Amino acid sequence: MGRRATAGTCLRTLVEMAIPHCREAERQCPRTGRGRPPTIPDWVLAVLIMVGVVKRKKSKSAQYRFLYEHRRDLRTWLGTRKFPARSTYFERYRKAHRLFQKAIQLQGQQAIQDGLADPTVVAVDKSLIAALGPQWHKKDREAQRIPAGLSGVDPESTWGYSKHDGWVQGYSYEVVVSATPDGTVWPLLASVATASTSEHTTFGAKIPDVPAETVYVTADSGYDNNAFGEAIEWTEEGKRTGRRFLCPENPRGAKPGDEAAKIRDRTGRRRRQRRAFRDGRQGKRLYRRRGQTVEPFHEWFKALFELDSKVWHRGLANNQTQLLAALFAYQVLLRYNHDQGRINGQVRWILDSL
Repeated sequence: MGRRATAGTCLRTLVEMAIPHCREAERQCPRTGRGRPPTIPDWVLAVLIMVGVVKRKKSKSAQYRFLYEHRRDLRTWLGTRKFPARSTYFERYRKAHRLFQKAIQLQGQQAIQDGLADPTVVAVDKSLIAALGPQWHKKDREAQRIPAGLSGVDPESTWGYSKHDGWVQGYSYEVVVSATPDGTVWPLLASVATASTSEHTTFGAKIPDVPAETVYVTADSGYDNNAFGEAIEWTEEGKRTGRRFLCPENPRGAKPGDEAAKIRDRTGRRRRQRRAFRDGRQGKRLYRRRGQTVEPFHEWFKALFELDSKVWHRGLANNQTQLLAALFAYQVLLRYNHDQGRINGQVRWILDSL
């Protein structure tokens, strides 16, 4: 069992654990374009944002106030003499999501290498969170008209639907988490978009980054897409990758006379193979694991960072940064929990001790 942490030492340790992955994320995602590089590196801003998020300061102003009050300690922990001005923090907050997305991937890889996460089975899912402010209905949105009495509406939010959340005006995040039996649920990949953004748009870019150790990828019917199945199970040369894509099918219309053509069709044949495996005993057992991992994960994550009812900010870029920073922080909390001798995903005690 590790030493009992005090608030100061715990926060310092979280900062020190976050630094390597944020630095490497900046190295792999360098700034492009004209202009001088900033005097305060992007990774420093990312770690400061993570601190504001783990302290659950829900506005950028509240975050900056806390950070500024503790700037002496933070400069020491980060090994920097400079501290961002308020305007710098606000402006670069909106741009930090790109670095966090890469840092989540890197920290997930580290967890796998360290034996903390088992990615043999992974689950992908999207979850919705309502926007701040009043609802902006479709007809007014299409007319780009904000009626009287709707001041404070978030014009960048959109309407989306899921079986779990119903209709929600707001934003969405998508995660790929480890879902291997008896393993801790680890977020490995993530992205954030508006609520209306389709899974068919977001997941494709993540498939090349699914861990090499992954054998089974599980998803709900919103991900039923032949292209996903092909990319996961087959190489461009037509050879099997050794992976399986387990995803319930959405009904597809077909004329009776087309059945013979479908049987000869390579994509249709592979689709039937996926269906047969998913409907078999092993496939059903693997898919049931999804309901014990990614779906409860959303509840744990939202409750931990007080996202049960609303996002923290207005605007897509701000919420991309906050949600991805929270997912990155969740990974850091899992690692800290493990270092303290607790081999599970129960990390609320760490935040409550800060």
